[in-house]
Amino acid sequence: MRLLISLRIITNKIWRDLIMLQCKNVTKKYMKMTAVNGVSIDFMPGRIYALLGSNGSGKTTLMKMIAGLVKPTSGDITLSGVPIGVETKKHIAYMPTESYFYNYMSCADIGKYYADFFEDFSLDQYYNYLNEMKLTPDMKASKMSSGMMAKLKLAVNLSRNASVIMLDEPLNGVDIVAREQVINAVISKASPDKIIIMSSHLVDELEAVIDYAVFIKDGVIVSQGDAENLRTASGMSIVDQYKRIYAY
Repeated sequence: MRLLISLRIITNKIWRDLIMLQCKNVTKKYMKMTAVNGVSIDFMPGRIYALLGSNGSGKTTLMKMIAGLVKPTSGDITLSGVPIGVETKKHIAYMPTESYFYNYMSCADIGKYYADFFEDFSLDQYYNYLNEMKLTPDMKASKMSSGMMAKLKLAVNLSRNASVIMLDEPLNGVDIVAREQVINAVISKASPDKIIIMSSHLVDELEAVIDYAVFIKDGVIVSQGDAENLRTASGMSIVDQYKRIYAY
């Protein structure tokens, strides 16, 4: 038993030391529509990434392929050199835009479910996030507003000790006051051994906290780079670059 535990610790350490998420020429087609077209990007640990683009630009499809929920039509996605699949799902936390909890579930039920399903889930962290988000264990999913549901989804995903944390439109439906809570929660989770990826069209809310920006339009990456380098090279804020790219 001790040997198995030691091997698991060593394996997890090696995995985290080698962590890198790579997308190489990734394309996803649905019949005649191309949702993602030839995307190549390396995601490195210790950074907060923003996938920026208008609705329908391909952000969600790319995230779902990384999460292993959608299979690319062509191209490769690997995590620490391992093709996306059963093994990588253990290391990736993905928060979709949709609500995915049963209506009868309370916050406490959801915490127990995640604790049973994911080895890296921390109930202590979960209840701390609930408290910060002004949610209580007895609240039912069926009674929650869109903003409350967004905060609940964030709490369960940030309570995992995953190598990759992906948050699809985490600010959707969240009021101005609560947005600061959400941003602070994401920042608190950032660490040298984690990759955090957020998608959003609310660029002004994310500019101050992101390290790397990826602009996606019609399924194609039209610009990407270190956020500060992009500002210096263009003489424009990330918000102004977004306006320029998506104005037409």
